[in-house]
Amino acid sequence: METYADLIECEDVLLFANAAITSTGQREFHSAAGEQRLSLAFLHSYIHGNYPDLYAATLALDINDHNAALIIANLLRRKGGHQGDARLIARRLSRMSPPRVYRLFKELRSAGVNNRRTRALIRDWLAARPDLAFDAVKYRTAVKSAVRHAHLRPEGELGAFLFAPFSRARYDTPVLEAWRRAHYDKNALYDLPYTVAEGFAARHGISRAVFLERVAPRLTRLERLRLSESAGRDGVRTEADLAAMPLVRLASYVLSLGADARARRRDELVGALRASAARAAGARAGTWGLVTAVLDDSFSAFGSPAKRHRPLAVALACHYLLEALAGGYRALWLSGRSDPLQARPTGPTPLGRRILDGLEGRPDLLVIVSDGWDNAPPGLAGEVLRVWRRKLDPAGEVGIVHLNPVYDAGQFEVRRLSRVVPTAGIRDAEDLPALVELARFAEGRTGLAELRAYLEDRAALLDRAALEDRAAALRDRVVRS
Repeated sequence: METYADLIECEDVLLFANAAITSTGQREFHSAAGEQRLSLAFLHSYIHGNYPDLYAATLALDINDHNAALIIANLLRRKGGHQGDARLIARRLSRMSPPRVYRLFKELRSAGVNNRRTRALIRDWLAARPDLAFDAVKYRTAVKSAVRHAHLRPEGELGAFLFAPFSRARYDTPVLEAWRRAHYDKNALYDLPYTVAEGFAARHGISRAVFLERVAPRLTRLERLRLSESAGRDGVRTEADLAAMPLVRLASYVLSLGADARARRRDELVGALRASAARAAGARAGTWGLVTAVLDDSFSAFGSPAKRHRPLAVALACHYLLEALAGGYRALWLSGRSDPLQARPTGPTPLGRRILDGLEGRPDLLVIVSDGWDNAPPGLAGEVLRVWRRKLDPAGEVGIVHLNPVYDAGQFEVRRLSRVVPTAGIRDAEDLPALVELARFAEGRTGLAELRAYLEDRAALLDRAALEDRAAALRDRVVRS
């Protein structure tokens, strides 16, 4: 039987999970970066101090890398620790981008965190890298710092490259030799990672067009997407595979294009968004019954200069994913726009009216994707949801979930529309099915025991995800070679 303390603990952990999913400590539309960082730091301290085991367990959720790094650093600072913490940390690090992990190692070194667990963690992570020589070239300073902090002695040529790179007349490792030769041979730089090769190209005075033409075949998927527009201006096609991109990243790319470009490339962009959504939906495609989505494209969906169009990109990505998941689907944008490809942040936030429209026909599921700042008129959305749940649908035949991509620093949580409807933070559209599942904990229908079991199941899934990420990294290496 759940006690009052258990319910409080469950609510606290869910509050923290929502913050860790959405906030990156950067400026948002309604709060400055300093407010975000201060609010987030308090939550980390509160949960870590009161629920240390569940604090570590949140690494199994789809929290963002910024908060995962904060959790790992706090766990490593703590004396002792549970045996399961090391496994959770290792699994999470395997899913994080290499630059983020190297930044974490640098922060640990600056903070003087150098216990045995930390050194072992750095050692094992470096040993598991698919191509550490490639890392040594691309992130040389960071790798050298991590090696020093963990008191490691790299074998073979790697140690010489890190600490005395010009001490050898030749390297047997191809990428190390390419770096050495690139100092005087223009052709050698094209065998290096793009970011390193770019610096050598500037040093040798190679024109941008010539450089991009030759380096294009060796770009990674994300580099192709990032450079597609700038390279196009130089007459170079990067052949970016848009359909292979994660949904929110692809939606952000679409929103970065002008209205004319979106119209001109409509078939390509819509096809890519639907293909990415179908991949994310997987076997669940078409199984969700009748779904209605209320999608926020009001002015606050602009986000901030640090996170430009991020809330709108999440809404656009969710639109295409819900379209793939639903058996029947209806999208209601706050602006009344009928063409999602031309979405742009504009106007007030009349959530209440659109929720009323969405509840017509009694869908199986109503999904609201919004930052929760209901202002036209203020509070109408909450009143609509209260009356609907208490008076018109007390049995909950229509499932209602609010997904919020923005952390409210002043309230220490993602902003809610109503206490009678669950709200979950969202960052990546691919997490939407799991978040709809997680939202049931916020409704009070399940308690702490079920939440703990859910976190354990999520931790088990990380093993498979780590293997898949490692395979993807190896494929990228093959492409470059």
